[in-house]
Amino acid sequence: MAGWSGIGRTGSRRSHHEMALITGASSGIGAAFARALPASTGLLLTGRNAAALAELAAGLEVGGRTVETIAADLTDSDSRQQVIDRAGALEIDLLINNAGAGSIGAVVDQPRETQAATVDLNVAAMADLTRALLPGLLERAEDSGQRAGLILVSSSTALAPLPYFAAYAASKAFTLFYGEALAAELRGRPIDVEVLCPGPTRTAFGGRAGFAPGNLPGAANADQVAREALASLGRRVVVATGRLNGPMVETMMRPRLAFTMGLGRVMRPLAGRRQRQAAASEDET
Repeated sequence: MAGWSGIGRTGSRRSHHEMALITGASSGIGAAFARALPASTGLLLTGRNAAALAELAAGLEVGGRTVETIAADLTDSDSRQQVIDRAGALEIDLLINNAGAGSIGAVVDQPRETQAATVDLNVAAMADLTRALLPGLLERAEDSGQRAGLILVSSSTALAPLPYFAAYAASKAFTLFYGEALAAELRGRPIDVEVLCPGPTRTAFGGRAGFAPGNLPGAANADQVAREALASLGRRVVVATGRLNGPMVETMMRPRLAFTMGLGRVMRPLAGRRQRQAAASEDET
């Protein structure tokens, strides 16, 4: 498929999912994911813009399809728990962690609140949602004999430190490392893990962040990015979109992914031993 690159094979892929949670769904790539999923997949859409979510949902509610929305600020723990509880009740089998924020500028010139908001949403909320929902995803997949799915949306900015966009790039590097490690930990389990690293994409995010990557030559359409990511789920761990971004990411990532999988094999028995020790301590008390 032109315009993308995928690295690191995963297990057998699933043809479709029954229910998906998409964060950051009110615009951009999140809304594109909602449009790209088949009508056989129910949707739980969350974002901060209630009106945009309602408009998106209205266009997707066809043929009795379940489409629910929750307007929520995922940096707020109570709002995040509301999303987690509803996702569990709907028994999602696909989690698309897409919500993100960032602002261009020198660290010293930005308000502290701006940097905190980026880290809270891109790192803390993403990791907490993943950890909270992962056990249910695995349990339902094991019970049904199907495969669950997890897509973490990172960025091509995750590949190197980026002056004047420092917090955002660092937060997306966290997403990339976290997703790659999860893929290694969950190897052999009934879930497909993918980290999406979009290159320049035509969305409203650039305007909110203070620049316009969508105006760069070769910038991708958000719907194209979402379709390519879904088509790659279960086939690749890291998926990069963009005519220039894809080959660059593949060159940089391929050796590291093999190294990560090797580290996973080394660390697995150590983690298992630690878990058994913790269980034994609990039994003694």
